[in-house]
This record gives sequence, C-alpha cells and structure tokens, in this order.
Amino acid sequence: MPQANEAPRRRTMLLTGASRGIGHATVKRFSAAGWRVISCSRHAFPENCPWEMGEQDHIQVDLADAANTREAIDEIRHRLEDGQLDALVNNAGISPKGKDGARLGTLNTELADWQQVFQVNFFAPMMLARGLLKELHAAKGSVVNVTSIAGSRVHPFAGSAYATSKAALAGLTREMASDFGPLGIRVNSISPGEIDTSILSPGTDKIVEQIPLRRLGTPEEVAKAIYFLCTDQSSYVHGAEIHINGGQHV
Repeated sequence: MPQANEAPRRRTMLLTGASRGIGHATVKRFSAAGWRVISCSRHAFPENCPWEMGEQDHIQVDLADAANTREAIDEIRHRLEDGQLDALVNNAGISPKGKDGARLGTLNTELADWQQVFQVNFFAPMMLARGLLKELHAAKGSVVNVTSIAGSRVHPFAGSAYATSKAALAGLTREMASDFGPLGIRVNSISPGEIDTSILSPGTDKIVEQIPLRRLGTPEEVAKAIYFLCTDQSSYVHGAEIHINGGQHV
C-alpha cells in the first residue's frame, strides 16, 4: 500500500497488434487513463502515434516466429523494472486471403498458412501469458484475449484457419481462467463482430443490413470493453467472452 503523500504505482499494460485498428484505439484508451503501455507489433513504431514513451516502449516482434516471441518475452520482463504487469491484451491476429482477397476455406488453405495463423492467433497468446506469469501474478493482473464472431460461426469473409484459431482461443481463455484464477489473475476474452477498421472486406455493407443496430462498431467501442476487463470495475468477471457486435449473433 502506498504511504501518505506517496503517488500510487503506475499500472502497465502489454498489447500485441498495436499498430492499427482495435490495437491503436486500445493504446490510446489506456494511455489516456495514465497507464504505461508496452506495445508489440511486427512493424516499427509509427511516428504519428501520440502516446507518451511510445517509441521507447515499443517492441518489434514477429509472433509467427516462436523463437522471436521468446526473445520478446525476455525483453518485456527486462523492461518491467518493478516486476509487475497489470494487463496483457492479446490482440494480434492474422487472416490470410486468396487471390483478389478471396476467402480461404478448409480445402484451399495451405498447411504452412494454417501453422502460421495458429502460431500468431493461438500459440503466441499462450506463450506470452505463461512467459509473463510471474509478473501478472505479482500485479494480480488481467489477461484479455481478442477472439472473433468468426470463431463461433462460418463467416463470409474470415478464412477457416482464422476462424478455427479464434475458436481455439476462446477455449484457451476458459482453460486459462481455470488455471490462472487461483493465482489472482483474471482471464477473459472479447469477441468483436464487424468493426470499422482498414481491414474490412468488400461486401461488409451487406452484413451491416442484418445487424440489429444497423451499423459497424468502432475500434473505440472495443477499446472501452478491453479497458473495463482490465480494471476493478470487472473485478469478479472471469472466464467470460464478451460479444461486441451490435446484436449480430442473436
């Protein structure tokens, strides 16, 4: 407990897939609330990002490479000077496409693509959570896995490898909640539907016509839900998957 007149410890969040869309909005939401944000991405830190210490707290890592992921975990632990991590948000995800952006199904997805998708979308979140277990435990932190509406139904644009990896990530969230909970670490997931980002596929407007709210979600709306799951406002929410899709699943 901080002593009188002592400033409270600044909380720290680690986010993968921070360079655009939901990840970018999430960094801005946590940074605005005074959190230190350590971001991870395949790309170098973009110069137009406004948050404090962004470039110094950015780690360039290829989550498709297990060895590089382990190296990044070592680097993250080194940067956590007080040995505490308050939140891990596993947002990075990949979904390969065919010619002209065509959907890849079970019959035409190459094995190498299946393996790469599962390494990024499923194995990397598990590796990060286990590799940073000590730091999460010290902070009584939270893990948020970003799944997808495609993980529970066949989607017209999301490929089979992506969809099944997100279904597996939802299952992993339940397993992690059972294992991490006794350590005081909460584990939940969010399942976004059609969110207005740069990776939307042509034809999304046809899906919007079927959504009860009749609109796309925004990255900021998803970021608010992630923030909720990482704060005391959700202190008894554990092992849950929150659907953020405007009623698309009903």
